[in-house]
Amino acid sequence: MRLLLHWLISALALWIVAHFVPGIYVSGPKAALIAALVIGLINATLGLVLKVITFPLTILTLGLFWFVINALMLELAAAFVRGFEVRGFFPAFIGAILMMIVSSILQWLLMPKKQQ
Repeated sequence: MRLLLHWLISALALWIVAHFVPGIYVSGPKAALIAALVIGLINATLGLVLKVITFPLTILTLGLFWFVINALMLELAAAFVRGFEVRGFFPAFIGAILMMIVSSILQWLLMPKKQQ
């Protein structure tokens, strides 16, 4: 249940970011849901590998290089999903930062607390 809610929150975050970042376009809720799924799969596979490989560079930049990797993952997901477009690296970079912020706020507001 938490996984489904996390997916819906990610899609909502993507939808919100697409309305504020020029250069990121989502055609509708279906495209947002599919794009959120693809972004999650890419980040769990290729993104994880890239983050491990570039860890020294990430330490050197005090963690800022992870935003570059997330922007690249956003652009890669846009290449696979019809109805989701990212037009350039700068919108992807800004979009990745805003996606993290918006997703965190939505999770804080909407996700039930874990019971211990």
